[in-house]
Amino acid sequence: MPVRPLLALSLALALPTVAQAQIRNAPQPRALEFAAYIFAAANVCGYRIGAEQFEALLEKQGTRAADVGPRGPFGGRVQTIFAMMSNQMQLNRETACLAVAGEYGPEGNITKNVLLPPMPAGAPNEAAPAETAPKPAQ
Repeated sequence: MPVRPLLALSLALALPTVAQAQIRNAPQPRALEFAAYIFAAANVCGYRIGAEQFEALLEKQGTRAADVGPRGPFGGRVQTIFAMMSNQMQLNRETACLAVAGEYGPEGNITKNVLLPPMPAGAPNEAAPAETAPKPAQ
């Protein structure tokens, strides 16, 4: 019988340590807001995200793009902030798009090339596989 109370006590003492470790490793709220802001600008304004610059800014804030992406451990939080920011940007779309481009666009006053201009209509998508690639023999 003394083993069970001892086990229960040791588990009770270990749980706060595990919870503190998760909180300590969480990205700063500013990093989550920044990611949501960039995602909202891409969504509302049609900008493309400069992956290298975006990841570099997140690293400066102590997080990784994989952590704040939709499938990342903090993706749910970012998506909640993203939804609110997208709705707010949509209310005054033209002004919001100009403002965010001035901060993070090619001539950005905070950081350049985090947001890139939209792809022109009819331009080939860089992520799409080439149609002229040879097919494997069947």
